Amino acid sequence: MRSNKAPEELYLKTLSLDPENQETAIPFIGNEHVHSSVFYRRNHFPYPEEPAAGLTIDGLVDSPGFISLEDIQALPARTVETVLECAGNKRSLFEPKAFGEPWGKGAISQGKWKGVPLKTLLGRAGWDKETAVEVITAAGDAGERPDKKDVYAYIRSLPIEKAMDPDTIIAYEYNGGPLSFKHGAPLRLIVPGWYAMASMKWIERLTVSKETFEGPFQAIDYVYYPHKNSRKDAFPVTTMNVNSIIQSPADMEIKKEGTQIIEGIAWSGEAVIELVEVSTDGGQTWEETQLEPHSDTTYTWTKWFYEWKEAAAGEYTIMARACDAGGRQQPMQAFWNQKGYGYNAVETIQVKLK
Repeated sequence: MRSNKAPEELYLKTLSLDPENQETAIPFIGNEHVHSSVFYRRNHFPYPEEPAAGLTIDGLVDSPGFISLEDIQALPARTVETVLECAGNKRSLFEPKAFGEPWGKGAISQGKWKGVPLKTLLGRAGWDKETAVEVITAAGDAGERPDKKDVYAYIRSLPIEKAMDPDTIIAYEYNGGPLSFKHGAPLRLIVPGWYAMASMKWIERLTVSKETFEGPFQAIDYVYYPHKNSRKDAFPVTTMNVNSIIQSPADMEIKKEGTQIIEGIAWSGEAVIELVEVSTDGGQTWEETQLEPHSDTTYTWTKWFYEWKEAAAGEYTIMARACDAGGRQQPMQAFWNQKGYGYNAVETIQVKLK
């Protein structure tokens, strides 16, 4: 059941400590904006010791150089309200299992980020509109990979079209206060609508490039590999899939018979949530839920609930499926891939009423 507890009374679920990876207690989140103390944490490496207090902009620009945090904060700002979801969220639900951090359903949170559009920063530097194809983004964290011998920094790239989206920002505030170190301070890239591997923490360098970036976090990780022992038909992880979570009742919960409230959240990377349906009979029949008012933006989750009247004693399979305004609906079976990205099968739990 969603809780009204203060953030200091909620806890993160720890999956690993080095690097630190922890889940948000999604069943107990009742607020639109998740407090930074219980915002999920996803790291590839240990925390950086001294992230740069500003950005270096280079590559295909007229005026390469360093811009300080203070100068960035003096530029016209934009606030973006968005979900951030790890591409591996719900990985543990894949069958057959996929190797990687065994995320449950809590590698997702949302809030309001304030910063400067990437478009503004690159415009000031005079980027080359004729030949540029990507913006390479470098973060301040680095370490060893299990498949490589050398030390690698976390570096990725964005296609120019996404980099120039006015909602793609370099953020320095979260929920009206300073951005916390563990969530990317002093500067974090926020790429709404895409899985959060793109919303890089401790961002330090922007390089405008005419070539496609082929670093390991771009060309090896965050790629869908549809076949178990092959890289055939591989394609990059980008936009979040339409998805939902049942927050209450909990999976395998035992409750007293009678009217039940089934509730949860739904989200999509491409369009607002238009419909959420619930089944209490394992998918044989479906009923429309009530959607709570939301911000009408593409990037935020939508809360929903359904009143299951006079439910009799017994064991039930409860399902939820969301559909966005673009017509994308959760499938009965998730698209399996080697690395376990993008799980979005119809949400399914078991409940017993007595």
